[in-house]
Amino acid sequence: MIVELTKTVSFEAAHRLPMVPAGHKCGRLHGHSYHVAITVKGPVRADGFLIDYDDIHAAWAPLHEMLDHRYLNDLPGLENPTTEHLARVIWRELAPHMPLHAVAIQETCTERCTYYGPQA
Repeated sequence: MIVELTKTVSFEAAHRLPMVPAGHKCGRLHGHSYHVAITVKGPVRADGFLIDYDDIHAAWAPLHEMLDHRYLNDLPGLENPTTEHLARVIWRELAPHMPLHAVAIQETCTERCTYYGPQA
């Protein structure tokens, strides 16, 4: 049996987008309440789990510390902290710990980016 599990986590952070045209509102310093949906996919093990949600939470904890209440532009790899780049950084950190399928980041109630990892 193959399943997908999703755990949603959140953090608060500020950023500005340095590569938008002059005068663009996102070029100014602002913040978001980010919601990150971490989706794993794979076979259910003999113990009835694909992965324990607590294991996802434990893998997320160092990222939460790195991102929460931070200025994202100061973080390596996030000098241009679009949701696309943020999703890639989160994927890179989580993928070694779980059978990651997707990382979706919602930065406002109407805007979301989903990243499915590096493509072969």
